[in-house]
Amino acid sequence: FQRSTSDWGYVGDLVEDDDKIGLYSYKVQSTITSRLANTMIQARMVNNARRPQPIVFDVQVPKGAFIDNFTMDINGITFTSHIREKSEARKMYAQAKAKGKAAGIVRSNALDMENFKTEVNVPPGMRIQFQLHYHEMIRRKLSSYEHVISVKPGRLAKHMEVDVRIIEPQGLRYVHVPNSLGDHFNGITTISKGEKKAHVSFKPTMAQQRKCPKCSSTAVDGNFVVQYDVNRETTGGELEIFNGYFIHFFAPENLDPLPKNILFVIDVSGSMWGLKMKQTMEAMKAILSELRAADQFSLIDFNHNVRCWRDNLVSATPSQVEDAKKYIQTIHPNGGTNINEALLRATFILNEAKSLGMLDPNSVSMIVLVSDGDPTVGELKLTTIQKNVKQSIKDEFSLFCLGIGFDVDYDFLQRIATDNRGMAQRIFGNQETSLQMKNFYNQVSTPLLKKIQFNYPQESVSDVTQSSFHNYFGGSEIVVAGKVDTENLQHLESVVTATAANAELVMETLRDVEELDGFMKKDKYADPEFTRKLWAYLTVNQMMAERNAAPTAALKRNITKSILQMSLDHHIVTPFTAMLIENAEKDEIMLADQPKDPRKGCCPGTLGLTPNAPNNNKGIPAWANVTAVPVSFMPEQRSPPVSSLSINRVDNDPHFIIHLPKSQRNICFNINSEPGKILNLVSDPGTGVVVNGQLVGAKKAENKKLNTYFGKIGFYFKKKGLKVEITTEKITLKDGSYAITLTWADTGHIIRKQLLISVKKESNVTITVGEEMSFMVLLHRVWKKHPVNVDFLGIYIPPENQFSPAAHGLIGQFASEPEVSIHHQTPGQAPEKPQAIMEVKGNKFTVTRGVQKDYRTDRVLGTDVQCWFVHNSGKGFIDGHYRDYLVPHLYSFMKKP
Repeated sequence: FQRSTSDWGYVGDLVEDDDKIGLYSYKVQSTITSRLANTMIQARMVNNARRPQPIVFDVQVPKGAFIDNFTMDINGITFTSHIREKSEARKMYAQAKAKGKAAGIVRSNALDMENFKTEVNVPPGMRIQFQLHYHEMIRRKLSSYEHVISVKPGRLAKHMEVDVRIIEPQGLRYVHVPNSLGDHFNGITTISKGEKKAHVSFKPTMAQQRKCPKCSSTAVDGNFVVQYDVNRETTGGELEIFNGYFIHFFAPENLDPLPKNILFVIDVSGSMWGLKMKQTMEAMKAILSELRAADQFSLIDFNHNVRCWRDNLVSATPSQVEDAKKYIQTIHPNGGTNINEALLRATFILNEAKSLGMLDPNSVSMIVLVSDGDPTVGELKLTTIQKNVKQSIKDEFSLFCLGIGFDVDYDFLQRIATDNRGMAQRIFGNQETSLQMKNFYNQVSTPLLKKIQFNYPQESVSDVTQSSFHNYFGGSEIVVAGKVDTENLQHLESVVTATAANAELVMETLRDVEELDGFMKKDKYADPEFTRKLWAYLTVNQMMAERNAAPTAALKRNITKSILQMSLDHHIVTPFTAMLIENAEKDEIMLADQPKDPRKGCCPGTLGLTPNAPNNNKGIPAWANVTAVPVSFMPEQRSPPVSSLSINRVDNDPHFIIHLPKSQRNICFNINSEPGKILNLVSDPGTGVVVNGQLVGAKKAENKKLNTYFGKIGFYFKKKGLKVEITTEKITLKDGSYAITLTWADTGHIIRKQLLISVKKESNVTITVGEEMSFMVLLHRVWKKHPVNVDFLGIYIPPENQFSPAAHGLIGQFASEPEVSIHHQTPGQAPEKPQAIMEVKGNKFTVTRGVQKDYRTDRVLGTDVQCWFVHNSGKGFIDGHYRDYLVPHLYSFMKKP
């Protein structure tokens, strides 16, 4: 969407909060093609305030989704994303950050969602558009596919839209949109359902978005949910072949549930005290009531000790279930957390029951762990606990984990569950804990098949994803994908089988390839890459699980290489890749990276941007008294002490102080010219840098002399095509027709083509060009009604700046330090002002010892700087006459005198 902000139209009637940020549009478009959901979230915003301020794009992405694209358009400048290997991306980022480019690092944690957040401090009147794309496979749970979209615009939008399209070749059985956003929006959502397609639209007007008729805040704040299911053949299997890939959906119904042997392992440590324990007890009592007569069960509760309600499995008779409920009522949380011993006790009970022949051969065994924290007692090393449990379970049964609350190490629970043929879920620590626990249990409470193996003819398929599964639960779905040889499709007919320990089913439903091809190509919304994306999604997730379970470091490295290649080939962010976000010229960059702390984001595809990146003081020199923040336009957080480095400066009316590092002397001179004249300070054709200052006069003359000051300073960086104009009112960066302006009332940064401008409110501006050079401009304010004085600017340039040998100008000529000799010092007319003879550049003249001011630390009184003063506008010390340094324009190079 290059230059996409041009079609916004009239935005003056936007409703704004106190921050004067207007949300022109907030749009969500999602298309589901055979369970693959491609979602785009777009926000268009404008800063209508008279000052720069941060604009935040903060959206939530479902866990497990893969973010595949992010673009950002700022007043016509478009940033696009690229996936790189993580170490390569971080290296590029570090190199860019050292040169003052924009930057961001992900730090996200949002329960069942992951935050993608970026923040840009935007100048007045600027428009900005954010657009995020991600895809995910919609999983079937409890006989329904549920697509959840977070819709939290944060403010009223002139145009608000959520648009969901569903394309399912199997045919749609039903489509339902629960009222998840609240009764406020009753009747606004529309659903159009056909045989194989559906369209869901949610487009509230601005009036409908308001919390109340006169409210300026939005009621749109939650999840937009779409539920549906597809038609199924009696065999329960569906093969879809398209564009060289096959997808096998397997969800048989009308099967009798298998008996289950289940151990509930409940954390009763002190951290479970209060609402968490109350909700857990309520959920457990409801779950126990749903056990079938053929099931066997027991309870284990643990803190620093481990207790068993029964030392062995018992049948789920009404009396045993009632006794278990009474036992739960006696639990009082306290003490530490011994996860290792509790899980090993549970596996011992199941293994012993099996060895004693107490388990039905067709039954399914499982452990359900409920915990809210890390181990604090017994074995504390998570990798050791994971290894112990794996060795004890021996792939004989499944482990399911429920993590309660914000502090739980969900990453560990997910690893240990996946490692043992189970799954994990985070449970929110709130009033809905009981309901969430029951919903999770319902997903695993009805096993229909065990030890399923899918068999495909090798002459037809290759690169098949996981094809063996420990269990199949009612209301869910197994999905297998692979590459297919389209010339040998006949081998797939009637020979794809699913064998299980308790059943054998022949898969006969093969979706006609030509029919599917025609159907997909006729629908403009269908994703033509849905089979490839689903295969990649399943393959990467399978490899991630295999990597976690890899027994050797060598095998783990090989799997990591495969995941990395898949990530790069399919443009998705995984824990081994990162997303670089750059403008077209590639001179401004941001890094979207997975967090190092696994608790801050546990799942593939997690991505985010945040302004809280580490400060990088390399971008701005210490002498400049400004802290670098590596994000465009971000306000500074602190100010380090001012450096005591000596420096070249021009301040007051105008007083020049030239520091000579070799001889450790300061030489001063004044320039007395006319208001409106422009003096060249630096003219360097070698580096293409120009610094000029335009004079402004006092309100009236004093003692028959009109004092002049710098009222405007211009910087021209020819090789970058950048111009910076600083006046006593504002600071403007120009890049051709593009311009950004900050006022002296702002604190913030502008970054453009490796040039960093840092503004400190009503104090100073620092311009930093990589590590080569830097400049500071100081603002002097006077009383507006002062009869004589006016506001003016001072400029400070360190002698360390890397100008070329061709540099000149009133200051630039001293980049190559001349030989200076000062001798024959004699008393002057005043004791504190002795005189001496200076010899420099073949000239000999009298100089006077005096004091000038450095205003960096004290802008009112200044700091005294001892120097030798050269009379007659620096004659003899500077090359030629000061009139030789007058230039016609603010960005003109000068000719050498």
